[in-house]
Amino acid sequence: MRSAIRTFALTATALLVSTAALAQAYPDKPIKAVVPFAAGSATDQIGRAFALKMQEALGQPIVVDNKPGVNGMLGADAVAKAAPDGYTILIGTNSTNAALKSLMKKLPYDQDTAFAPVAYMGSVPLIIAVNPDVPAKNLKELVALAKAKPKSINFASASTSQLVSTEMLAGMAGIELTNVPYKSGPAAMTDLIGGVVQMFSADFAVMLPQVKAGKVRGLAVTSTKRSAAVPDVPSVNEALGIKDYELIAYFAMFAPAGTPPDVIAKLNKAANAAANSKEVQEKFAGIGFAVEPGTPDDLAKRSVAETAKWAKAIKDAKIEPQ
Repeated sequence: MRSAIRTFALTATALLVSTAALAQAYPDKPIKAVVPFAAGSATDQIGRAFALKMQEALGQPIVVDNKPGVNGMLGADAVAKAAPDGYTILIGTNSTNAALKSLMKKLPYDQDTAFAPVAYMGSVPLIIAVNPDVPAKNLKELVALAKAKPKSINFASASTSQLVSTEMLAGMAGIELTNVPYKSGPAAMTDLIGGVVQMFSADFAVMLPQVKAGKVRGLAVTSTKRSAAVPDVPSVNEALGIKDYELIAYFAMFAPAGTPPDVIAKLNKAANAAANSKEVQEKFAGIGFAVEPGTPDDLAKRSVAETAKWAKAIKDAKIEPQ
């Protein structure tokens, strides 16, 4: 019995020493950052900018791996099932870490327990836009068109934010629209410009360059106030004379559940340094990107609140789980 106890104690000590050594040495090889959306999307652009700054602090390359599909579910699933050693992280969003639970009948992982919160990165509003050939100069005119011909206006969506923001608008305005799903925001934008779809609600990174170039017509922003990046575009509330409409996209970093706390702490410190960096803030100032550095616990609390918020928004928009 004494021999067994001694063996157990030695094994436990060895495991503790091994875990401590792992955390102390971390990272000693490249880190993979999974972006669950396509290259060129806001998640991709922001994720790459953070990765570039974080690798300076961590001393190892951070390689971005795009795994788009099913509103981010495919990429999130890959991270949920990865080894919890800090070498695979998720550039998560409101899609992957708040809304998917309400959008899908069944997920291949438990959204509430599969991830360890690392750091909140920031948020951006969306712009609701139409193809220039649509005979609506503002959002009120678009609503009138949709009321005159229910379901005649097709809108694109490639993420939860894009889908829910439009369905939420339709519900509050009392109109019926037809959704056309896409695998990526850039692909949806191409079809909006080409007139395949008439309407698209997307983040500033995807939408703003096309609005400024005159290729699409921006009708409203989804934040409660106008954005300094497009001061001539009203908010949805202002455009329609309503209140309580708000939907913004956010970005946050997660690791697989079970990742050692010391490793999480190092990643959090590097992510916060990136968020506070002049390079990141200046790079995304034009798309209304607002940073809010904090602790992993802050992100955990935010995730709980956001999951509840998106569940309500999806229910109110009458979106049925797929």
